[in-house]
Amino acid sequence: MKLLITIYQDEDGAYIAECPSIPGCVSQGRTEQEAEANIRLAIKECLEVRAEQGLPLVVTMREVDVAD
Repeated sequence: MKLLITIYQDEDGAYIAECPSIPGCVSQGRTEQEAEANIRLAIKECLEVRAEQGLPLVVTMREVDVAD
């Protein structure tokens, strides 16, 4: 399964990684690489929990056009 993630640096210098397709699936790291590795683990755990709870594995994402 391929999922999109976002990685950004917060005001304290930590890198925050999120998987928008899985609500609440967030991790962090001292570097972008560490944050990416940590979000991979978090994704696996989140998918397991969602499956156990009978929830859809991912939520629907859509691209929308926002006028200026």
